[in-house]
Amino acid sequence: MKKSPYLSMRRTILGSMILVPLTTFVLILGIGYYYFTNSLETSTINTMKRIVEDHRQMIDSFLSERKSDLEFILLSYSYQYLSSPDNLRNVFDRLQEVSNAFVDLGVFNEQGIHVAYQGPYKLTGKIYRESDWFKEVMRKGYYVSDVFLGFRRVPHFIVAIARQEAGEKWIVRATIDTYIFNDLVEKVRIGKTGEAYLLNTSGVFQTKRRSGGNLMDEDPENIRIPASHEGIRTFIEKDPRGEKFLYATTWLKDKKWLLVVRQQKADAFKALRTASYLIVFITVIGGIVIIGIAMFLTERIVRRMESLDMEKDKLNGQLIRASRLAELGEMAAGFAHEINNPLQIIKNEQALMDMILSELKDEGQLKPSESLAELEDSMRQINIQITRCADITQAILKFGRQREAVPEDLDIKSFIPEIVNMVANKASVNGIELSQEYSTEIPLIRVDSGQLQQVLINLFNNAIDAIIAKHGSKGGKIVISAQPTEDGKVRILVSDNGCGITQENQRKIFSPFYTTKPVGKGTGLGLSVCYGIVDNMGGTIEVESEKGVGTTFMIILPAAA
Repeated sequence: MKKSPYLSMRRTILGSMILVPLTTFVLILGIGYYYFTNSLETSTINTMKRIVEDHRQMIDSFLSERKSDLEFILLSYSYQYLSSPDNLRNVFDRLQEVSNAFVDLGVFNEQGIHVAYQGPYKLTGKIYRESDWFKEVMRKGYYVSDVFLGFRRVPHFIVAIARQEAGEKWIVRATIDTYIFNDLVEKVRIGKTGEAYLLNTSGVFQTKRRSGGNLMDEDPENIRIPASHEGIRTFIEKDPRGEKFLYATTWLKDKKWLLVVRQQKADAFKALRTASYLIVFITVIGGIVIIGIAMFLTERIVRRMESLDMEKDKLNGQLIRASRLAELGEMAAGFAHEINNPLQIIKNEQALMDMILSELKDEGQLKPSESLAELEDSMRQINIQITRCADITQAILKFGRQREAVPEDLDIKSFIPEIVNMVANKASVNGIELSQEYSTEIPLIRVDSGQLQQVLINLFNNAIDAIIAKHGSKGGKIVISAQPTEDGKVRILVSDNGCGITQENQRKIFSPFYTTKPVGKGTGLGLSVCYGIVDNMGGTIEVESEKGVGTTFMIILPAAA
């Protein structure tokens, strides 16, 4: 089985029309997605960093303010004054007016004895010299503890400041309300899963965590706690359940507490995930559209190429047939020329015979009889037929003569009947009635008679073919008419009651090589040539037709000056 030449062409065109735009489309989307995701990831991380930085400053400010409150007490009051319970209560009341974060207030001597206390617990007289916080504050002068239990057996943390007075050190210590501090840290809200909490250097919670984690418990995620560093560190890490979180961590300024802000990765990059789904959707839809359009256009292009190739083959066939017809025309002209010579000899011999008969009659050698009358009638019929043949050969020679157009003044009323006579026999054989209608006053037209003859013969032949297609050999009628127009021109009409022409074909009827006749019955050159001839004469040719009713061709030519 022979492989269609269009199959490979279809595959090549389809592949090119899909791969080129689809590759470009995917490449543009890929580059856009890459930069968009980088931008969105950077924006999300920067947003979290900004929140962490703001939160860290807020916590640092809270602790610094509490330290400043205690420093103000140390500078404003003496050890002896604060050792008095009444005085300490007055100072504590004023301190709580400044901030309700203070739970209690105590004064310690350098032996670690709680000499005065104002708060909800009974801690006066307790000895703290072995406590870690006491040692630290005596050594550094200022200390903020981790969350611990102490004598109270409840989680809390303290802020303590030492002062040297009269050669002795004494300490003012305050307990911070753990719930207030915890709320301060926890109030970060990022999306649905964002949360903030504090860890000490051992990974122990210093504040609660909303997703699970109480004070003084170890962090179950056991994130990598970095050494002390400046700035904010971000990373992505899985929890024990395998769920990924985006972390941002930073150390507080004056305390070895690590502020941790985290959010589920899916929640943090929700916009990125939505954009990814959208880009995938656009890619799929775009790919489908590109493939669909490519298939549609490919099929259309291939069909058009097939049509053009068919038209090309048809055109080649028509050109061959036109060439053959031209050759036949030349042969017909040659035959007419060759036939014309014998006709002249026959005509001369007939004239000689007629003259001899006349002489014999005059001399009385031939008496009038029925046979003589028949002989004379036959001689006259021979003369008529010789003249008719001569006229036909002259018409063929005139039609086939190749020469430059020579315009001449032509009388339509005498010219058209000559052309009608050339097709009268063909029309009569097919049962077609020919009728002619002429106005009395028709001006002369200045045209080349041979070219106008060609136009009219073509119109007559087309009319005969259309009538035969509809009526066969009975009922056909062709009307040829001519009359002047109002603007001084001459209108020639050739009407038939044949099969008619559709509206679609009427728009293409004058196109070269266009024909509605079966293969071998027409070249499609006749009407296009007629159109060119009439146009060169300065006239117009138009067609009016109705399918199944008939057709009228109208030629309008300028009158002679």
